[in-house]
Amino acid sequence: MNVSSSIPSWTLRHHSFDWGTRTYLMGILNVTPDSFSDGGRFNSLETALAQAHRLVEAGIDILDIGGQSTRPQAHEITEAEELDRVIPIVEAIRSERPVPISVDTTRASVAAAAIAAGADLVNDVSGGVQDAQMLSTVAQLGVPIILMHRRGTPQTMQQMTDYENLVEDIIDFLRQQIEAALAAGIPHDQIAIDPGIGFAKTGPQNLELLRQMSRFQALGHPLLVGPSRKSFIGQILNQPDPQKRVWGTAAACCAAIQGGADILRIHDGAAISEVSQVADAIWRSRP
Repeated sequence: MNVSSSIPSWTLRHHSFDWGTRTYLMGILNVTPDSFSDGGRFNSLETALAQAHRLVEAGIDILDIGGQSTRPQAHEITEAEELDRVIPIVEAIRSERPVPISVDTTRASVAAAAIAAGADLVNDVSGGVQDAQMLSTVAQLGVPIILMHRRGTPQTMQQMTDYENLVEDIIDFLRQQIEAALAAGIPHDQIAIDPGIGFAKTGPQNLELLRQMSRFQALGHPLLVGPSRKSFIGQILNQPDPQKRVWGTAAACCAAIQGGADILRIHDGAAISEVSQVADAIWRSRP
């Protein structure tokens, strides 16, 4: 059964997201000097805008803009630094493109400023935990939110990988944060979830999440999965360069689609667009 097909659609910037009909792609745009894969490549307005155009031309459906690196051991920047990185690129893209924009932040103030600048939804890798004002702020803004599972902070999360039951523990956390979002006034149909591959997870745990991805459909929300270029792929392939992990990423994306992922958060727009089209033809098409 395709659970996603019963979830209400989203409409962002006149783009319709009809869950269950195909896989949607969220293109990663890290305007940071220290992200694990492309840190420093797109942290000027000119280079970030050029990459945004490349991703859109490759067929991505949402641009996800982040100014705070969330890689293991990343240092937290100030609110002012995050705003200085994120807001100009949101404004620049919005002035040129109608593509839906997501802001990747754990700060309610940055979320509010980005939405005011033209972003359309919030992607919170702390699941609404880090900033106590995030859920109520998103409710007031009237935009969707993606709640991801993560333990600890970038400095501590890879020491927090002991689970009593990996999938059940993550589902429990997501269910708890969905309830908190609802209590804050965010509508049920404006919440998406992300099990957080690579965040407080070991390599074997990431693989187990991909094997059991279909279990997250029971929560009844659009499911985002973000395996792109991550270290567990590099470990399998003995490939230390994240930018050379595209085919390993493609395999992980296929597994995610087979497990019911609605959105893939990815770096390699053109390649993963083709991967998802073929995977959709296999697993989503009906006779």
